[in-house]
Amino acid sequence: MAGTIIITGANGSLAGNTVQHLLTNTPDNTLVLTVRNTSDEDPNTKKLRATIAKFPNAKVSIRQLDLANLTAVHEFADTVAAEAADKKLPSLAAIVCNAYYWNMVRDPELSDEGYEKSIHINHISHAALVLRLLGSFGPEGGRVVLFTSDAHEDGKNGLQKYPPALPDGLDALLKAVPESDKQGRGFLNYANSKLAILMWTYALNRYLEKDEALSKITAIAIDPGSLVDSRALRTNTPPLVQWVQKLVLQPFRPVLRFVDPYIRTAADAGVDVAELALNQALPGERGYLKLLKRESSSKDSLDEVKQEKLWAKTLEWAKITKENTLLESGV
Repeated sequence: MAGTIIITGANGSLAGNTVQHLLTNTPDNTLVLTVRNTSDEDPNTKKLRATIAKFPNAKVSIRQLDLANLTAVHEFADTVAAEAADKKLPSLAAIVCNAYYWNMVRDPELSDEGYEKSIHINHISHAALVLRLLGSFGPEGGRVVLFTSDAHEDGKNGLQKYPPALPDGLDALLKAVPESDKQGRGFLNYANSKLAILMWTYALNRYLEKDEALSKITAIAIDPGSLVDSRALRTNTPPLVQWVQKLVLQPFRPVLRFVDPYIRTAADAGVDVAELALNQALPGERGYLKLLKRESSSKDSLDEVKQEKLWAKTLEWAKITKENTLLESGV
């Protein structure tokens, strides 16, 4: 049954390919695509609009949403929920939490709420969006697709200098402390946000399964692989990372795949994400995937006590209450 699919950061490398696949293969769905800048002054939004233009009958809207502003996230959720309730939008079929932020070249930056931007954009705002919109899914349920990374586990990513770990005092994640090692500490902020996303996904699934009205909604945290052509490697990254992408990763990708089978293109990953959003890939599956394979995540990520502490803190950070989410247990 056709429904509405929300994709954040929809003008990104992976998301653009997800949109292309959805429009080509399931044109009956309605796509709500969020970007920070909706004008064609942003070349990535212009490219997204050109993709959509190839499908003149597509039911698509591009909407402005700055995930670094929690008030804007709640207002966007109010708007979508109202449109779904008034049948201006079909019930939700999926939320794809694709937008991301990292910064390995400058001092840490703060969001509008004063939170460190990586944890705010990658985790807190997406958690708020999902929890606010659970009531807009139809009775047949749907999918929440979140994004983690091999960065969540110590020793798995070549950019890591410091092991990812959520501090006992979780509010420390919100602090943006200037460091001399901008690359190392910036990547740590990103890695910790990806660990938080994964741990929160495990907790979210537990609460969804306990709630009869929402039990058909399944949440996946996917590591989409090492995307050698991703714009991410050219955004807020040191020159060396950009040169490695240009001179090594992209030209030698076919050979490198023999060494690392998780090296792939954004187009490959975009197809996976589209099929997860449609519940065509691994229907009913929950939890962590590396590509479309069920694998075990890090030991820390599986600690249910830590998951519950993070869950409670996320509700606080994201300003989620019993009054603004349909989820009954855990709030």
